[in-house]
Amino acid sequence: MTQIKSSDEPGPVLKWWTRLAGWPAGASLFSLALGWIAPYSGTIGARIEEIRPGYARVTLRDRRRVRNHLHSIHAIALINLGEIATGLAVLSSVSDNMRAILLGIQAEYVKKARGKLTAVAEFQLPQTLEDNTPCEVEARLQDESGATVTLVRATWLIGYKAS
Repeated sequence: MTQIKSSDEPGPVLKWWTRLAGWPAGASLFSLALGWIAPYSGTIGARIEEIRPGYARVTLRDRRRVRNHLHSIHAIALINLGEIATGLAVLSSVSDNMRAILLGIQAEYVKKARGKLTAVAEFQLPQTLEDNTPCEVEARLQDESGATVTLVRATWLIGYKAS
């Protein structure tokens, strides 16, 4: 295994967020673009609120489209929200010559999810990292009262982009 030597160039997620975030509708444009690039992720209508290296905050409005028969937000919509948050936290910390691929994901449902939710994920790129290293990232999904409704743990494989 070769140790990863990242370039100094930030990856595309951080580049595009930095370009768009200062515009009046920049976060909305970024969120729409993410849904276009990853169509399934776009189905829940999540809004990216903040990205910085190793950090992502994403919100989801409670509406009929993401609800289940129990009148709460569907379990898979919650996992999708957690995947988006963890993925953005990872992708915002890797450089332009690196990539991250989801290997696995699990969720712990703490309570029924209702109302606007906020998912926060933080990730620190390890100091020494081999090519194709699995890294676990957690997203905490909270309701408007600040109560945790779901914990999503995702394992991302980090390595070089193919030449």
